[in-house]
Amino acid sequence: MSRRRRTAIGWATLAVLVALWFGLTTWTGIVSAGRFPSPADFWFSLIQIATRGYAGGLLFTHALHSLILVAVGFVVAIATGVPLGLWMGWSRRAEAAINPVFLIIRPIPPLAWIPLAILWLGLGDAAKVMVIWFAAFVPSVINSFSGVRAIDRPIIEAARMLGTPRWRFVVEILAPAAAPMIFTGLRLSLQAAWTTLVAAELVGALVGLGLVLNMAQQDIYPGMVLVGMLAVGALGFATTWLLGRVERRSLAWNTAAARVA
Repeated sequence: MSRRRRTAIGWATLAVLVALWFGLTTWTGIVSAGRFPSPADFWFSLIQIATRGYAGGLLFTHALHSLILVAVGFVVAIATGVPLGLWMGWSRRAEAAINPVFLIIRPIPPLAWIPLAILWLGLGDAAKVMVIWFAAFVPSVINSFSGVRAIDRPIIEAARMLGTPRWRFVVEILAPAAAPMIFTGLRLSLQAAWTTLVAAELVGALVGLGLVLNMAQQDIYPGMVLVGMLAVGALGFATTWLLGRVERRSLAWNTAAARVA
């Protein structure tokens, strides 16, 4: 299926959902405004937070703050998780030493770290970044580890027989060969970071989309709840699209090889 046709199908699906939204809330009233906002309620809420503000700030301010938190947590996660995963995948000794600890902390939900993060770092942004970091850290480690283990052993053995320096082996062989799995982990990490953001901002936040959602829920303001949800979704979509662009440029050699094969 061509990209143009996929785009047309996507827009058609979106148009059907919007029409269904109008039909259920505005035209027929099957869904009351107290349960789900109508398009008019959503538009009024969007204009309010974009121009006059809500929860102590404008939509741009809330969105920018949340984006910064996710970006910092995500960058720290891949800076620590990807090297650790590569190391564990390459070295059996590192796996033996680190994997038991990793298997213990891996099942712990990211939200379970919130009380400890507050005790360590207070109610500021550092605690929120810590929670986001942990959510994004685990997928990056797992997929980097799996990417190394998926490399054909003869390639690694040949590099060792040729006496390839360790740094060159990591940069030119290990990381490129594991790159497809690494980027899969990065996509999962980014999704986990956005999923965790709202919960992290529910506690002690002075600004952010999580605060908007929390205050809108307390005010029983469905229109503003939907604005906050769609803002998170839009930012998540934009950052995922950007990561996809980086992946396609970084793995252009892989795409070319697949076409040749």
